[in-house]
Amino acid sequence: MDQGKRKIKEFAEERARLNELVLEKAGLKIKRFYSLDSQVYREAALPEKTLEMLGLVSSFVLRCDDCIYYHLKRCYESGVTDEELSDILSVGLVVGGSITIPHLRRAYDIWEELKFEDQEKDN
Repeated sequence: MDQGKRKIKEFAEERARLNELVLEKAGLKIKRFYSLDSQVYREAALPEKTLEMLGLVSSFVLRCDDCIYYHLKRCYESGVTDEELSDILSVGLVVGGSITIPHLRRAYDIWEELKFEDQEKDN
């Protein structure tokens, strides 16, 4: 398993483990926030794909790698194309400025790994 695949797999496992811990220990207010977070990305007036793209650009501007990884995966699963990803990250770069460039690099790296992982499944 190469470096990128390990990053994606480790991230997903760590995120799941830590979410379980938080929800086990958290009070009602934190649990309600978690519920609201998942509800916001459910299809309503906007399709789920669009909501995930908004989540990605917001996470990118805020420079949260965990959130970027999560929304990249969700965008990929929602059918975002390479061209759409470029538009999303272009908006994020213009809004967030040059300080987002390291996140831009990692985002493209993760995106390529998601595509590679998908191709591996097909073979």
